[in-house]
Parts: sequence; C-alpha cells; structure tokens
Amino acid sequence: MGGAISTATDFVVEKLCSCFCLEVHHICRLDKNLETLVEDMRKLEARRDDVLRFVKREEDRGLQRLSGVDVWLKAIGNIEKEARETLVACTSELQGLSLCDGCSRKLVARFRFGKEVFSMLEDVKELTGRKLTEDINALAVPPVRRVVRERNLEQNIVGQETLLESAWSRLMDEGTKVMGLYGMGGVGKTTLLDQINNKFCGANDGVDIVLWVVVSKVKRNEKIQDEIAEKLGLEGELWKQKTEVQKASSLRTCMKNKRFVLLLDDIWSKVELKDIGVPVPTRENKCKIVFTTRSREVCVHMGDTNPVEVSCLDTDKAWELFKEKVGENTLGSHRGIPELARKVAGKCHWHSMFLGRPYHPKTQYKNGAMHYDSLKEKHVKSCFLYCSLFPEDFEIRKDTLIKYWIGEGFIENQSSENAFDEGYSIISSLVRACLLLEEPVDKVEVKMHDVVREMALWVASDLGEHEGRYTVKAGAGLREIPEVESWVSVRKMSLMYNEIKELSGSPCCPELTTLLLRENKLITISSEFFRRMPRLLVLDLSRNTSFNGLPDKMSLVALRYLNLSGTRIKRRPVGLQESRMLIYLDLEFTKSLDNVSGMISKFSRLRRLGLLRSKMKLDMSLLEELQLLKYLQVVTIGINSCLVAEKLSNYDRVVKCIKKLDYSDLRDESFRVLTLPTMDNLCDLRIEECGMTEIKTEGAATSSYNRSPTCPSFLNLSTVLIIDCNGLKDLTWLLFAPKLTYLRVSSSTQMEYIITQEKATNGVTEKEAGSIVPFASLKYFNLDSVPMLKSIYWSSLHFPCLKGIRVRDCPNLRKLPLDSKSVATVEGFVIEFTESYWKETIEWEDEATKLRFQASWKRY
Repeated sequence: MGGAISTATDFVVEKLCSCFCLEVHHICRLDKNLETLVEDMRKLEARRDDVLRFVKREEDRGLQRLSGVDVWLKAIGNIEKEARETLVACTSELQGLSLCDGCSRKLVARFRFGKEVFSMLEDVKELTGRKLTEDINALAVPPVRRVVRERNLEQNIVGQETLLESAWSRLMDEGTKVMGLYGMGGVGKTTLLDQINNKFCGANDGVDIVLWVVVSKVKRNEKIQDEIAEKLGLEGELWKQKTEVQKASSLRTCMKNKRFVLLLDDIWSKVELKDIGVPVPTRENKCKIVFTTRSREVCVHMGDTNPVEVSCLDTDKAWELFKEKVGENTLGSHRGIPELARKVAGKCHWHSMFLGRPYHPKTQYKNGAMHYDSLKEKHVKSCFLYCSLFPEDFEIRKDTLIKYWIGEGFIENQSSENAFDEGYSIISSLVRACLLLEEPVDKVEVKMHDVVREMALWVASDLGEHEGRYTVKAGAGLREIPEVESWVSVRKMSLMYNEIKELSGSPCCPELTTLLLRENKLITISSEFFRRMPRLLVLDLSRNTSFNGLPDKMSLVALRYLNLSGTRIKRRPVGLQESRMLIYLDLEFTKSLDNVSGMISKFSRLRRLGLLRSKMKLDMSLLEELQLLKYLQVVTIGINSCLVAEKLSNYDRVVKCIKKLDYSDLRDESFRVLTLPTMDNLCDLRIEECGMTEIKTEGAATSSYNRSPTCPSFLNLSTVLIIDCNGLKDLTWLLFAPKLTYLRVSSSTQMEYIITQEKATNGVTEKEAGSIVPFASLKYFNLDSVPMLKSIYWSSLHFPCLKGIRVRDCPNLRKLPLDSKSVATVEGFVIEFTESYWKETIEWEDEATKLRFQASWKRY
C-alpha cells in the first residue's frame, strides 16, 4: 500500500515538473542526479588517489608538493563530507514522509535536496576537470627555500672579528670539507657559528642551502633528520610516518644534487652522516660541514685534525666589551667603579656566560652559581632550577613555565592576571641575570644555555651530592622508564619527548612533586603506578596521541596541575576523584572525550579549565557547573549549541573567565544574530561553519551599533578567525577589539565588508567617530576565499604594527585601506596574493602610495 502511494506521489511530482520552469527540474531529476552524484564522486576519488600516489612517490624522491595540490585535496575532502551528509539526510527525510505529510511537504523537501545535489554536481565536475598544472608530471617540485636563514645577532661582536675572518677564509678554501670550532662551554662558539651562517646571506658562492641544526649532548639521529627535513620542506604527516632508515634515504635523495653547508651546533660525539642521510662532503660536490664542540678529540673523530680554537678574550677586549654592556653612565656614577670593573673584566675575560678559567665542570658551575646566588628570593631560585627539566637547547614557552610554577606553588594563589604578571617578572629577572636567554623577535620563549643548564642540575642535586634528585632524561630517545638508583630521593623527573609506551610497577616516590611525560608514545599506565606518589603536584601527560585513559585508582591527593591535552582519553578520568586540590586541568584537543559534566564541580578549587577543540562542548549542564566554581579564573571551550550561545551572557562568572572560545555549527534557521557578551578576558575567538547573518556585541541596539567603540567589549581579544560563515555580511563588531593582532576571514561567501561605515558611525557623535582607530594593534591580515568582499574599511588607516596582508580569491576587493603614511616602514612588509590579475586591478589612494608599496608584493 505504502509503495503504491509513493509511486502515485512520484507520478504527480513528474507531471507537475513538466508544467513549471526549468528550475523545477531540481525536483524532477533528484533521483537521477543522486545516482550521477554517487558515480561522479567515485571518479573524483579515483583521480584523487592517482594524484596522491604520484605525489607521494615524488615526495619520497625529496620533492615538495605544489600548494595547489593541497587546495584541491582539501576541496575534495569538503565535497566528500557534504555529499555524504546530503545523501544520508535526503534518504532519511524523504523516506520518513508519509501520506499524512501530503505532497506539498515532499515537494518542498525534494526541491531543497534537488537544488543542493545539482550544486554539488557542478562542484564535482569542476574539481574533476580542474587542471592542477599544465603537466600532471609536475605536481611536485624541488623545495623552494631561502639559501640561508639569518640568525639573530647583536650588531657588534667584540673580540671575534679576526677569528671570524680566519675561520671564514679557511672554510672557503676548496680543500676544506669539514671544519670544527672547539672551546670551553660558553666561550662563544655558537656566536661564531651564527656569524658564519650570516656571512652566507651576502655571499655569492653558488651554495644552494645552508642548514643549521642543534645537536646537543643527547644526540638523536631522528632529531637531526627532522630538523634538516623541516629546512628542506620535507616535513609533514608522510615524513612523520617514515622510519629512521627511510628518513635517511629521503634526505640522501634530496641532498645528493644540492651544494649544501651543514652547520651543527654543540656536538659531543661523532655524528655519523651516513646514518642520518647526509652525503659526505667532497671536492666534487663542494659541500661543507661546520660544527661546534667542547672537545678537540671530537673534531679529530669528525675529520678535522686542525680545528679552530675559540678561546676567552684578552684583557683589553674583555674591558672593551664590559664597557659596552655596562654603559658609560654606570661606570661614571662613582669614582671607585672603573677600577673595580676593570678587575672584574680582567678576571672573567667576558666569557659569554661565566668566568673564563681553565675548563673544569665544577669550576664553571661555581662561577655560574655566583649569578644564581644573586637571586635573593627562594622561589625565584626554585623557578630557575625548574627550567633545567626541559631538553637541552629547548625553546620554552614562557606561559608553559608559569603554569608549571603555579602548579608547584612557587607562585602563590592569586588572580590569574597577577599570577602571570609575577611569573613574567621572574622570567625577566632571570634574563637580566643572564641565566635565561630570551627569544628576540616575539619574546614568547626563553631557553637555557647548555652550560647554565648543567650548572642548574648540579645545584639542584645539592652541588652533586644527590645526583638523582632532579632526574632529567628529556629528549633522550628512551623506550621505557629509566632505572633510578633510589626513587625515594627523586623530587623532579622529566621524561618528556621520548618514546616510552608503558608506565608499570609501583615506584616509591615520597618526595616526587613533578612528573613530566609530555610527547611520548604512551599507551597504558598500570593501576598501581601512582599509588606511592603522595606529594605529586604537577603531572603532564600531554601529546601522547595513543594514550586513552588514566587508571581508576590514582590516590593523587596533592595533585594541583594535570595536563591531558592531545590525548585520546575517552571517558572522564574517575581516578581523579581524590584530587580535590586540583587547580589546573587541561583537556584541550581530546577528540574522543565525550562528557565531563558532573565531574568538574568536584574540583572546588579549580582555577583553569581547558576544553578547547575537545569533543566536549559547553552545554547547559556544564555551564551551570562552572558558574558554581568560585575560584575559576580561566576557561577555554567550544560552543555548538544555539541555546547556550543565547544564554551565555546570563552566566557572568563563566563569561568573565573565558579566554579562548570557539563557536561552531550554529546553523539553526531561527538563530540569525549572534550576540557576543562583554568578555574582558577573551584572547582567541574562532567562529566556524555557522549560519548567522550578523554578529553584535552586548549592548548594541537591534538594528544599529549605538554603543561607542571607544568603550571596548573585548579588551584583550588578539586573534579572530571567521571560517565558513556564509551568512555574514560584515564584521563591524571588531571595532570593540582594540588589541586585535591577527585576523583571518576565509570561505565566507556573502561577506561584503569587514567594517561598514553605516554601522560604525550610526548613533556615534562626530567626535567619537573621529576617535575610532580600528586595527591599531593588527599585525597580520589573512583574507581567503571571500569572493563578495568589497572593502576592509572605507578610508585609509594607520597600521603601526602591521607586518603583512594575505589575499586569495577576493576578486571584488579593489582597494586596500592604505595610503603612503599607513605603515611606518615598508621594509619587511609583505602583501601576499595568489591571483596575478588582482595585483594589476588594485586601486591605489594615489601614485605615492603605489610607489611606496610596489616592492611589498609577493605571490604565494
């Protein structure tokens, strides 16, 4: 009976189709188009597989895929997902419509799906017929890299000018294939290597590429391979899947026809080039290897019997450098200072880190300890020693350090802002004391000189009396937990960046407060492992991508910091029930974790909760829980519920804590306007695959922006990503984010303006309008696939911080908000584009503006 009714309905549909215009054929041809879509998708997937096989083969030969290939593959992935979802939805909905639903509902459904399927067929046809290149055999090319990456150096390097020229002259000699630079720790070997690297920037010597790699004491071939691969453009998922032998083969293939210079910093034993995949330098290939080491014997093993010795400065040079660093004002502030300063300079010879005496570890450590002893506060000394838990030459994020310090209790309970201010102040004091080196560009990372790190570990072990107190085997290639002479005395253990798969047994660690196991290959932890760790405060298991769950019984009653981000845990960690002291819980990027509701409220002291990019999103139940946590300070989370998005502003305590926020999949037809509550703590905002037509800020009127942008709603918002939001027409609300530094808008087909003049000035006085300075902190602007975009801003703007603009597939964007005074300096400023016509059709404010930015264009 049901089949007959269905047939009759289909008959009526066919007859109706013949009476209407061509567009109604979406209804009539739906069934046939569905069959065609399935078949065309098979053809497209087959072509994709052919291209992938070819590209993989070329990448194995050391070539690099063209960026257009990735764009094409991503587009196929998107259409696959869309087609799959449409086929399921279409079948389910049409089969679910009964006679009672009537013909009208079935017609509407068939029309909607018919239109979607027709559009997808056009997209599939375009992707199948798209020419990635003129020649299918040119989908991968030799990697394009700068010959050399300039190293950051101070302008004046005192005392090494003659040595540099001598070393450079020797290196340029045709007979030199391998050159060693040796000397005691901290004497300036790395600085000399930096200078050699930078001399290649202006050298016209036919070198194809200069590769800089830090080796360090714990030498690992794969680490060296990975660093070289990154500089050759071979990194990526395919590279990660290779074995050490396969990596060596790929490097050998890629480098055999290149004239390279390989700079190896801080080697402690012979580096076997063959095992790594680096071709041996010869007179014929004109390749060269330069390395630094503390040992002359290592130089001989590497093939240099007459290495360059880097020694301490003589007295006059030391005094010259001392004066430069200290400054004439300080030296002249008291009549007794110059004489005393000369004695100090003469004694230390301005050894780049410590006093320059004949090399002996304990002597150097004691000299370094003088800097350490200058730190007056006990907690600052503890913070410094903690830095030694990271691998040698490791660049440590400042915020990561501070989170650990808070977990350990070095920084006492206080507001999040004050705690981090204190943490940054401690780091600054350690940098000033020359105990940490600050990354010079963005200043978000620090690292320890290897000599300082050795000294810190020596101090942490009670000047060598208790070697195991700080057990640090970070980045050592371990496959299992190391044997420790006496676990009883261990206070800090760092096993990060290894290959440990299992934690078993039940070690007795009554003094252990920190256990760092991030980025291993951890799969399981035995139920007894944590049983005898009563004082454990900090536990980091992050980035163990195969790890799927904590043991049910942990007994970590003192635990304050737990990081499980980037793991595959599937269920809430019930073993944490006794960890009522927990203040930091990071579950970001846990793609398999279903639900934490009901657990979070048990941690009444919780201050920081990370759930961003996890499977767990903010629902009403979790929202209620978070509102009850009176100590909560920071939350990172995602929202995919229209109800939660609408109700969020009612939960003031949660709103004040949100630091990173993702909105995704808000596609309810009734949800047309997203109203963002005032969030002073918000730093990162991502809005992806949402269907709203407008974004407003709390306090804005229904149809206009009557709230003055001089009263910002997002005082700390620095990063905004708008992706695949096809209903949005503009982003005028960004006027309320004065510290915005990075803005990306992509795949938003209806976006016409970033800031509209009508909305920005409506209800605002002329004086207020004149005081609006949008994008005053912006550094990077990325516009990708925004085809309807006409304008960023209606007039030219001053961009004091802007470093670059990237534009792709924005054919209607004819003018940038630039004039000849918009950017303070064009040196290093880049306007990146993909379509050549766009550069030719752009309109400039005047000829002076065009001339000012003509050197900034770069095609990518």
